[in-house]
Amino acid sequence: MKNRYIASFETAQIESKEIPQFRAGDTVRLGIEIKEGEKKRVQTYEGIVIARHGEGVSATFNVRKIGANSVGVERIFPLYSDSIKSFEVLRRGRVRRAKLHYLRGLRGKAARIKELKR
Repeated sequence: MKNRYIASFETAQIESKEIPQFRAGDTVRLGIEIKEGEKKRVQTYEGIVIARHGEGVSATFNVRKIGANSVGVERIFPLYSDSIKSFEVLRRGRVRRAKLHYLRGLRGKAARIKELKR
């Protein structure tokens, strides 16, 4: 049972952030605020959502992208983090799984995900 003050704080945090609908298989572009010493800048991170975890304020999602020299890079982001400044869904993927951890073992064209037809 949650304290009512904590529950009201969490609902206020959720309502203040506007997150589009997305799921595993979607390609997203995130604008993440990075602090370097005194300076702050927004860096984009674009990749495929491979998993979502949790509910409410504690919800997280994993994004995988292919970096330099074909090295896979995964990051876990809190869904309602203040460091996420922009959130854009670029493509909707057609997948049959909720967790796409099998993409870690695939390379090149084998790792492609079909686009969802509307």
